[in-house]
Amino acid sequence: MKRTKREKTSHKRAFKEAMAKELREHRSSFLVFYILRLLVLIILVRQVMLGNYEGTFFCALTILLLYVPSWVQVKLRIELPPPLEITILCFIFAAEILGEVNAFYVVIPGWDTMLHTLNGFLAAAVGFSLVMLLNDDERLTFNLSPLFLALVAFCFSMTIGVLWEFFEFGMDFFFGSDMQRDTVIHAIHSASLDPTRSNKVVTIPGIYDVVINGESLGMGGYLDIGIIDTMKDLFVNFIGAVVFSVTGFFYARSKGKTRTPAQSFVPSKKTEKQDYLRQAEAELTGEAPPEPERLPRSPDTQPEIES
Repeated sequence: MKRTKREKTSHKRAFKEAMAKELREHRSSFLVFYILRLLVLIILVRQVMLGNYEGTFFCALTILLLYVPSWVQVKLRIELPPPLEITILCFIFAAEILGEVNAFYVVIPGWDTMLHTLNGFLAAAVGFSLVMLLNDDERLTFNLSPLFLALVAFCFSMTIGVLWEFFEFGMDFFFGSDMQRDTVIHAIHSASLDPTRSNKVVTIPGIYDVVINGESLGMGGYLDIGIIDTMKDLFVNFIGAVVFSVTGFFYARSKGKTRTPAQSFVPSKKTEKQDYLRQAEAELTGEAPPEPERLPRSPDTQPEIES
């Protein structure tokens, strides 16, 4: 059934009010959000003055992305713990503003590696949470072993990592970007160089310069076009996924009683008190908030998991 124009306007107003309340729900995450947004606005003005339109685009994109955690919480009615929300906000700023606009990917060694490791950890947290958040009945007891939950978290994280590398390759191949960073190497091992075509690997060691069209590249070696960077990214993503999966395993085995790093990164479904969108819609219509269809779960209560 389609909404009327008045209903759409009312819903947009309610959503806007819910977003404002969501942003201010936790003082720590709101403070981080406010500081990062202010920094991005300052950098945005500077990029405009410098005539750097690519940097301006990344700044505008970052401002939108900073609102995503709050949007997800309001729209999907889930509660992100402050440590998870703050980590996501800092990750966005580090990747887009520091990495792209300020060229930290080039200037600071290991910047890309650090972000991919963190991405592996966060993606594993999302995979771990999906098993709980997608459960339809809050009164239902999970009959899933902690090992299974840890495996789901690990596989989800690695899948996200692989899909991102597909995206990087696509951008490089079709649009001529350099998301898969090149690596300087000093030896080549390839069966394509075998003149006998007998699949023997030919090694060319001691490469310290490459000359193209009579000009030296001045790189001090041969440029590997992305495969080393891709495998390194997947490996550190693997490390991040393993770290969360292991802590998530012990967290699940203790049924949420043992404090581990996983506890601060597992979202939960909103209670009626935390559902600002439902409250805003009820205020605009002058009606009492509808009764929940299922039993609310306390933010500190996790579903029972059979060990």
